[in-house]
Amino acid sequence: MKNSIFASLTFLLVLSVLTLVAQPDLRGAWETEKDGNRITWITSEKFFAATVYNLEEKKFVGTCGGSWKVEGNTFKEVHEFNTLNPELIGKELASEFSMKDGKLLIKVDEKWEEWNRLDDGTPGKLSGAWLITGRVTDGKQNSITPGARKTMKILSGTRFQWIAYNSETKEFFGSGGGTYTTENGKYTENIQFFSRDSSRVGMRLQFDFSIEEGNWRHKGFSSKGDPIDEVWTKREKLGL
Repeated sequence: MKNSIFASLTFLLVLSVLTLVAQPDLRGAWETEKDGNRITWITSEKFFAATVYNLEEKKFVGTCGGSWKVEGNTFKEVHEFNTLNPELIGKELASEFSMKDGKLLIKVDEKWEEWNRLDDGTPGKLSGAWLITGRVTDGKQNSITPGARKTMKILSGTRFQWIAYNSETKEFFGSGGGTYTTENGKYTENIQFFSRDSSRVGMRLQFDFSIEEGNWRHKGFSSKGDPIDEVWTKREKLGL
């Protein structure tokens, strides 16, 4: 009996190791280039956002994102927003992928696209997918309940993107993103793309930030110079 139990435990341990090897951790940020444009892809535990843009020309081309999961060597995604192909919103897409020499290879139209890893979710302290859940005015917090209409901010360890959209009506209201740091209680954004106003590209914005009861408190001034005091909550915590 002891040998049987030991054999079973050994089998389960080997199986778990093989599973870890077969399914690499894709969380973080990845980047590739196509047709002279950059494509930056941010993945959190369950959600992702990918954006096509031209930094030199300050041109926003398009963005898509939603939820994702890995099954074997297949990457499956369901889009909540897609400015390039809105009819794909709500549909599950599947792509074959593999890892080689630290690079991510994804099969698209029978061709392999190569992605370079930008980070693994560090060193920034805000990695994850967040939804805005409140705004503070005159010291009073006004709650926001996310539904089909969402404003999401997704961050890796060095990259960020915010997106405002409605997954039911397939409306897109805007997006911006770039690089960020979190040092000494300061959250600093360097904008690399902005769908509404290309003149914002190159701006550097600094905010006070703190984590309060698991929520992200975000205070400072917007790219327009307007004061903001916001509360953001991780999607996993909200179950959305």
